[in-house]
Amino acid sequence: MKRVAKWMLMAVLTVVLALAALLAHTVYAKPLKLDWFYTRVFASFALDSPELLSSLRILPGWLDFYSAKLDDASPAHERKMTELVKHELAVLDQYDRKELDREGQLSYDTLHQFLQLQADGEPFSQHDFPLNQMAGMQSALPNFMAQVHQVKSKGEADNYIARLNKFPRKLSELLEGLKQREAKGVIPPRFTVEKVLVQMNGFVAKAPQDNPLYLSLKEKLAKIPAAQLDDAARAQLLAQAEAAIKDSVYPAYRQLIAYFVALQPKASVNNGAWSLPNGDAYYAWSVRMHTTTDMTPQQVHELGLAEVARVGGEMDAILRQQGLAEGTIGTRVQTLARRPEQQYANTAEGKAAMLAGYQAILDEVNKGLDGAFDVRPKLGVEVRPVPAASEASAPGAYYEPGAFDGSRPGVFYANMRAPGETPKFAMRTLAYHEGIPGHHFQIAIAQELSGVPFFRKVIPFTAYQEGWALYAERLAYELGFQKKPLDNLGRLRDEMMRATRLVVDSGIHYKHWTREQAISYMMDNTGMAEGDVTAEVERYFVAPGQALAYKVGMLKILALREHAKRELGARFDLKQFHNEVLKHGALPLTVLERVIEDWIVARKKV
Repeated sequence: MKRVAKWMLMAVLTVVLALAALLAHTVYAKPLKLDWFYTRVFASFALDSPELLSSLRILPGWLDFYSAKLDDASPAHERKMTELVKHELAVLDQYDRKELDREGQLSYDTLHQFLQLQADGEPFSQHDFPLNQMAGMQSALPNFMAQVHQVKSKGEADNYIARLNKFPRKLSELLEGLKQREAKGVIPPRFTVEKVLVQMNGFVAKAPQDNPLYLSLKEKLAKIPAAQLDDAARAQLLAQAEAAIKDSVYPAYRQLIAYFVALQPKASVNNGAWSLPNGDAYYAWSVRMHTTTDMTPQQVHELGLAEVARVGGEMDAILRQQGLAEGTIGTRVQTLARRPEQQYANTAEGKAAMLAGYQAILDEVNKGLDGAFDVRPKLGVEVRPVPAASEASAPGAYYEPGAFDGSRPGVFYANMRAPGETPKFAMRTLAYHEGIPGHHFQIAIAQELSGVPFFRKVIPFTAYQEGWALYAERLAYELGFQKKPLDNLGRLRDEMMRATRLVVDSGIHYKHWTREQAISYMMDNTGMAEGDVTAEVERYFVAPGQALAYKVGMLKILALREHAKRELGARFDLKQFHNEVLKHGALPLTVLERVIEDWIVARKKV
């Protein structure tokens, strides 16, 4: 018996050692299976980001080790992530792509291009502006706490407060990176410094009990049943949050304010990427990264000019039908936009009516898409106002993805800073873009994919994601949801905005356009309100290349659809085409093109 027990023990130890060796090999070397490698890559990035884990909510509650933590924002961590990207790219190159089936090659190519683009950007890793008027950390971190951090129990409230007390650590790490950027000559535009100072000063000027961080927690606690959290415990948690805001959050923000006050005299100009160290190369890389194409800045600019002319002709025809034949496109559209019947009042009642109008548009289109889609997301979408603290510099609308566990729906955020800036005839296209069948359809369907590596559900490619959303605007029109000429004008106005982005973004960062020149060009051609145009142009300054993705992606999807129609004739099916575009998750445009070509070949054999 002793001998048998000894051999059994040796066998168990052998198995344990073998499993340990396999685990170590999978974690640190080239995993034996490519799917294991994909899991390792995603886990390496996700497990290193508590905020991402809170957003995705993919781990069971008993594995919640992250909700009391914030991401590391230090330069050392940025370097660590860059080295991780390069290392994983080198490991991926060790696998033989030729041995993979079609779906395997799709995953391989998608991840490879993503990692390669990130690796190519290493020389420009500190060319960004982490504090900016659009989505800088000074507003993004409070928004994360309010919109993403879940509070449905006392434990989750404790985690919320723990995160508030970690603001000083994260913002000091951020400050270290800002100083490094300054030493390299990477200084934000003048207007960015000025507007960020206004935001941060306004944030700390409030009494802690009036701060959005406090009010958000109070609102979340109020939804917990009294049987689970009594009034005394609720009051104690709020007192702890008030102390954390006063003693941790505000001092951390005041450090950033002091730094930006000192930086202000050095931020004396409003220049594009060309003015940064090796700025032309940086912008060329930004174009490649955001479009997932090999387009040059000059090609982007020329494409933009051609699209502005084409869309402008369609807008002019509608404007003339409305009796407006004189003046620029922009001036005439603004004349229509200012008509009383196109405005919601800038009152609480007017804002509520506008939000209800957006919801009605989404409900209508959601019921009428059966002829174009047979894949629909299970997760719903809600309309909410943009947080008040972000209204001034936020765009007219944006989308926040829902949680994987269904605990948080997708949200279409509409900016209520001045309802009149968005005329009623422009609301439909915003709802189609941000909600249905735009971002919500694409992102929620990707989240619900099965049978693919997890990274395929979440990997971001701007040209694909924004291209789909802009295509969705056009699709809604083609399906008859914008029957009125002015609704179509609203669609064209937003398509014109995306066309002018090609001209303006490349103008700012490649052709040395000024801020005022860019604003004037967009005002002349789009008909958008000056406040919206200013926010748009200032967005381009702090995110070079991002705005190019919309039109480039839309034109590619449209071109692929028309190509498929020509090749397939009667075999073309719009539902199936949309399946092929959506059911693989976000893809580089070059990979999407190959997917559609494969589908065309397969359909021809049917």
